[in-house]
Amino acid sequence: MEFDLVIIGAGPGGYVAAIRASQLGMKVAIVEREALGGVCLNWGCIPTKALLKSGDLYETLSHLEDYGLSVTGRSYDFTKVIERSRGVSKQLSAGVAFLMKKHKITVIEGTAKLEKSTPAPKIVVALKAGGTCTIQAKSVILATGARARVIEAAGLLPDGERIWSYREAMVPKSAPKRLLVIGSGAIGIEFASFYRSLGSEVTVIEALDRILPVEDEEVSTAAKKAFERRGLAFRVGAKVVKLAKTAKGVVVDLEVGGKAERLEADIAIVAVGITGNVENLGLEALGVKVDRGHVVTNVHSATSVAGLYAIGDVAGPPWLAHKASHEGVHCVEHLAGQKPANLTAPIPGCTYANPQVASVGQTEAQAKAAGHEVRVGRFPFRVNGKAIAAGETEGFVKTVFDAKTGALLGAHLIGAEVTEMIQGFAIAMTLEATEAELMATVFPHPTLSEAMHESVLDAYGRALHL
Repeated sequence: MEFDLVIIGAGPGGYVAAIRASQLGMKVAIVEREALGGVCLNWGCIPTKALLKSGDLYETLSHLEDYGLSVTGRSYDFTKVIERSRGVSKQLSAGVAFLMKKHKITVIEGTAKLEKSTPAPKIVVALKAGGTCTIQAKSVILATGARARVIEAAGLLPDGERIWSYREAMVPKSAPKRLLVIGSGAIGIEFASFYRSLGSEVTVIEALDRILPVEDEEVSTAAKKAFERRGLAFRVGAKVVKLAKTAKGVVVDLEVGGKAERLEADIAIVAVGITGNVENLGLEALGVKVDRGHVVTNVHSATSVAGLYAIGDVAGPPWLAHKASHEGVHCVEHLAGQKPANLTAPIPGCTYANPQVASVGQTEAQAKAAGHEVRVGRFPFRVNGKAIAAGETEGFVKTVFDAKTGALLGAHLIGAEVTEMIQGFAIAMTLEATEAELMATVFPHPTLSEAMHESVLDAYGRALHL
């Protein structure tokens, strides 16, 4: 079979690239070994948000009196919580199948391996149904994603029983009474938040000196305090020496400030990062350059081998679904000879815990390290009318500007619905808006988004409600 483009992997990068290629008139095939939608739709972004929604609603029931309401018999059916999450994933995966059919994209179920050929490597697919097929294309895009990182020497190796990766954490038969979460990035914090909302005793272990270490330091500090108020415990600056199973659970030996410490729990979730799916693809034989578990690419996602491209998690950080989709569109438009979508657009990051965290651009420390003289604005939700009315006064909005040019360098938010608000700052940065345009923008009242406006005003000494 011959195609203009073959994409290996049907996650948010792969299937979006396939759709855009079809829109541009290409004959497209996509190879997927598991399920359409990839990790994001089936085991990541989407099902975790379904779990978090259930957890948030359950936790809200515990303080209904704050709203003048009451309820009796608060309880949850864990099996149904999990079933709802899986149902959401199934629905969206079916939606991707519909999109493939709509755009006349050939879907091949199986495991792909690359072999030398011109103008691009050919693909040999071991079909799920049995047998093999060989595909030739003008161009090939790798969109194989990534998987959970393991550290065998320290016992950070999920076994599916008491030591979980994100996959096991989404489909257990019951919620653990005592839980250890190793790693305080977005994945670790989201699972910690979910299980805590259902009543689990949760301790988060982080090797660095603060949680959510990629976020602005003020946000990290505020997040830790907020999570602690919800009952989460943290051990930061804690190196995991050994994680092991016991007869009844798990035990982890830590080194904290030069001192040994031991923690016990029923279950441990390992969330210490991810590594690209680069194995068993034939990359070594082709001479594809791989660095630290990720395929090396240029600005147009081209690899070191002619006709072969790589997008999304397999091509390195940030490991975000929306980054993968953006790269896929850019790559395909480049292949079509068009002026591709802007790859230098700022990429927002979101953590869907309670409270939520969202950011885009540089932190204050990064901006200063880059040589910028900065102006910083802050506005707390505790004085925002909509936040007070909704009983969601936790958190703040922080903005970082270049003092000389007025360029928005970064925005950092913590609080209710900030993952829905961050796109406003992403648009502003993409359009190269300065403080002048942002201050002149009319924000609707009453909304949480008014805190965004006030933060900008505060950076220039003009805050109206602070």
